[in-house]
Amino acid sequence: MIKTEEDYKNGQVLLIDKPLNWTSFQVVNKLRWEIRQRFNIKKIKVGHAGTLDPLATGLLIICTGKQTKEIHVYQGQQKEYTGVFTIGATTPSYDLETEVDKIYPTAHITEKLLRETTHQFLGDIQQKPPIFSAIKKDGKRLYELARKGETTEIKSRNVTISEFEITKINLPEVAFRVVCSKGTYIRSLAYDFGLALNSGAHLSALRRTRIGNFSVDKGVSVERFIDNLKTKA
Repeated sequence: MIKTEEDYKNGQVLLIDKPLNWTSFQVVNKLRWEIRQRFNIKKIKVGHAGTLDPLATGLLIICTGKQTKEIHVYQGQQKEYTGVFTIGATTPSYDLETEVDKIYPTAHITEKLLRETTHQFLGDIQQKPPIFSAIKKDGKRLYELARKGETTEIKSRNVTISEFEITKINLPEVAFRVVCSKGTYIRSLAYDFGLALNSGAHLSALRRTRIGNFSVDKGVSVERFIDNLKTKA
């Protein structure tokens, strides 16, 4: 069904499959601009319900108009991710945004060890967010401090991991699936998983596949959304 200007103002929930190397903010800006252009309107509220890192793909819930008041509801829902850990090396950002800084032994790592180690992370756990994150401290984003080479104390937080399974092993790459609560950093999980293995690890691929009952299978690309938006009634 083709949406009207009033539909977007009254509120829509858009399921977008975020492309690689886009920030969540860029997706929001692009959709807002396209909606404004399509209906020749000056202002419309558009926001997302949970950031995805630029190096991650997958489900972004975008809300428009009056539906933006419900963003907090979607943000609080359980999330599912799939991805890849690279074992035996760490990076300062815990992912591929920065270069490898340390190499660790991997000869002792077996399939049994990998699968058994996942059990340590199930349930309510304490997790420390990465220094390369958008969390604010003293009015500054942590990643701003990190990129200047500054360090700061980061407090651990409670998160819940409901499911954590290894789906494929091809060392040094280990594919996984995780179901977790709001506030969980999969990059931090990668780093902590490496430590628990008496080695190191970083996140080398990530895709968000579900938020609550919303699946990325029902999502559309930014390009498809724009094409649909331009379709005349």
